[in-house]
Parts: sequence; structure tokens; C-alpha cells
Amino acid sequence: MYVCNCNGLRQRDVASAIEAGACRPRDVFAAHQCQAQCAKCVCEMREMIQDSRAAYAMAAE
Repeated sequence: MYVCNCNGLRQRDVASAIEAGACRPRDVFAAHQCQAQCAKCVCEMREMIQDSRAAYAMAAE
């Protein structure tokens, strides 16, 4: 499923950037050599980042 239609970023692309250390949507775009266009995807990216952090925190306990 596409997260960012403007840049053609799919969930797996965003997830791989997060696994590589992206902490902000800006980092996700940088990892794929693109930038936000309409910014409709930014909220979903933030949610994916927060979910990932929560999962890592739970795993660390």
C-alpha cells in the first residue's frame, strides 16, 4: 500500500527507512532521496515511527 503517492513510497519503503534509523518523516524522505510534496503522508509516517518506537520499547522490557 502506498503511504506517499507523490513520491511513490510504499509502507515497506517507510518501514525500511525507520529500521535504518529514521526518526522523523524528513528522515524517511532523505533515505529515499525525495522530499514532501503535498505532506498528506506525514501524519501516517509519524504514526508508523511512533508504533515502531513503542514496539522497540516493549521488546526491550
